[in-house]
Amino acid sequence: MRHLYPFLLFLSACTTRDQRYSEWREYLGGPDRNHYSTLSQISPDNVAQLQVAWTYASPDSGQMQMNPIIVDGVLYSVSATVQAFALDAATGKELWRFGDLLKVWHSTSRGVTYWEDGADKRILYTIGPHLYALNAQTGQPITSFGDGGRVDLHLGLPASAQEKFVISNTPGTLFEDLIIMPLRLAEGPDAAPGDIRAFNVRTGQLAWTFHTIPYPYEQGYDTWSPNAYRNTSVGAANNWAGMAIDRERGLVFVPTGSAAPDFYGGDRIGKNLYANCLLALDARTGRRKWHFQFNHHDIWDRDPPAPPNLIQVQRHGKTIDAVAQVTKQGYVFVFDRDFGQPLFPVQEVPAPTSNLAGEQSWATQPVPVLPQPFARQSHTLTEKDLSPYAENQAELLATFQRADKRLFAPPNLDGVFLLPGYDGGAEWGGAAADPEAGILYVNANEMAWILQMEPAGAAKPQKNISKGEAVYLANCANCHKNDRSGNAQSGYPALTGIEKKHTNATMLTLLTTGKGMMPGFPQLAADEKNAVANWLLGQEKKEVGSAVVTHALPYQHTGYHKFLDNKGLPGIAPPWGTLTAIDLNNGQFKWQIPLGETPELNNAPTGCENYGGPVITANGLLFIAATKDGKFRAFDRHTGQLLWQTTLPAPAFATPAMYEVNGKQYIVVACGGTKLGTKKGHQVVAFALP
Repeated sequence: MRHLYPFLLFLSACTTRDQRYSEWREYLGGPDRNHYSTLSQISPDNVAQLQVAWTYASPDSGQMQMNPIIVDGVLYSVSATVQAFALDAATGKELWRFGDLLKVWHSTSRGVTYWEDGADKRILYTIGPHLYALNAQTGQPITSFGDGGRVDLHLGLPASAQEKFVISNTPGTLFEDLIIMPLRLAEGPDAAPGDIRAFNVRTGQLAWTFHTIPYPYEQGYDTWSPNAYRNTSVGAANNWAGMAIDRERGLVFVPTGSAAPDFYGGDRIGKNLYANCLLALDARTGRRKWHFQFNHHDIWDRDPPAPPNLIQVQRHGKTIDAVAQVTKQGYVFVFDRDFGQPLFPVQEVPAPTSNLAGEQSWATQPVPVLPQPFARQSHTLTEKDLSPYAENQAELLATFQRADKRLFAPPNLDGVFLLPGYDGGAEWGGAAADPEAGILYVNANEMAWILQMEPAGAAKPQKNISKGEAVYLANCANCHKNDRSGNAQSGYPALTGIEKKHTNATMLTLLTTGKGMMPGFPQLAADEKNAVANWLLGQEKKEVGSAVVTHALPYQHTGYHKFLDNKGLPGIAPPWGTLTAIDLNNGQFKWQIPLGETPELNNAPTGCENYGGPVITANGLLFIAATKDGKFRAFDRHTGQLLWQTTLPAPAFATPAMYEVNGKQYIVVACGGTKLGTKKGHQVVAFALP
């Protein structure tokens, strides 16, 4: 029996591994966030036979970014209006749903977290600023958790942040009886601080806090202006994208967001630790073990967009446990998991100096020697890289020549050519990875934007406007324009005619809670929200002359403007979206292909904008939806060859999930559409072999 013991340990480890990868128990497939499955019933030889196994139509519709989890034959996720639901994973039959269709939150959510201890099984997820604990079997709140089943995510933040915008779009990360929560915050001078916090899963009590904007007695304090931690005009440095967890080491890997305000840092002079970092924290205590900062004093909103991947790589005949982080700028940084040492050299390259008064851009920025960027960057483009499909070549050329295309060009009054754009490069869908082979698979956008600043109050009337218009100009016009015409091509709808869709009550809700990727404005006083709601609806009294638009900063961002031709297509040459396989053992590409087609160009394989990540299998498949063209595709992950594709009922801007029930393998994806001006949907669709 003594001789059998090592074998039994090995068998036990294999069983644990198979369950871990055959179910989809956690966000993105597991604690390593590798989007990876060992299931093999669907193979490269039969994937072309896939067909719809079941569909579930949620009672609401709109953008769904959720990655479902599947535990013990039950699928758990969240709808477009943030209602949690449970389905029979073999049939799609609804088992329960939690939420009120009459009191919806117009937000996006990427899923839920599952925790269990014996018969105590819980679903944890957020609605607005609240973290809920639900009974996984009934969908009812567990009243012993927090205040009647929920915890306010303002808990533990400083007094200055208690009325500020706080929600969460991404599932929390579990460690033992703790859930470590991502936060989405505002991005202007009114942003809350992005403290990383862990809550007790059983009670909801705050367990620990890590200050991403350090206090005077903490390391990193001297990398900010002296009073930044007071959260009066500086905030954020939050984790919004999610985390990865190494439970054996007790380490949680936390990518942090940009400091706020995003594009002007005059009130936060310095390197700004721990914004734009990968933090390795002790999951029990929140204490920092190591960190690496990807952008010093970020003034481009270049924060890491997705959780890192926990993988193994081979170096000099040794196996190294590593952590890899993809970025919006198209870089992959790879570190030793224990000590944070980069596994490829990182150079601090000189960066241009800002010419905006009060701004002090950082003199250098980190760039990995390998891998090479998986997306084109603005400084590599020439005039030959303008789109061959564009009719208005002269207009595009003039904009291209005028904009600053230098690497790390700081925001200015004339415009910066930002490629990859604000969303990346890599985006919130993140990368898939083979955890043992060290191969990373990442989809990317190649959409250029123009980043431009203007003096505060420029081109905004200061007199003879009502209070509602003044509040609108100060808070909304950067995205929706002064005349409310919006910018549909960049994803910002017109607000003209909004009175046909909304009442004063629903407008007040939207202004408080936000919608989709629009932040809420809970910091506005009740009379300010009421004034702007009535002004937008054409119901405000015609009183003018007393309101003045005020600005806390000397410069403001002019809004989000894509570099597009006169038909709304990208102004640069294809590819406009890519899929890349990168060998992180040597830093070399295995392959790169365009991802997606352009219907306006007779479905030319140009690649297209894409949001949501891939799923890979141990037996050689890569599945991805994500594309604006509404297709769902399977590739040979070793070669990039397309093996199968189908058209979904609406585009799926979400990462699929793979699982097995009763010996049958499924892959499921949420089809909400809506984003990028696409068809709206409300279906969850599962595929299987006949």
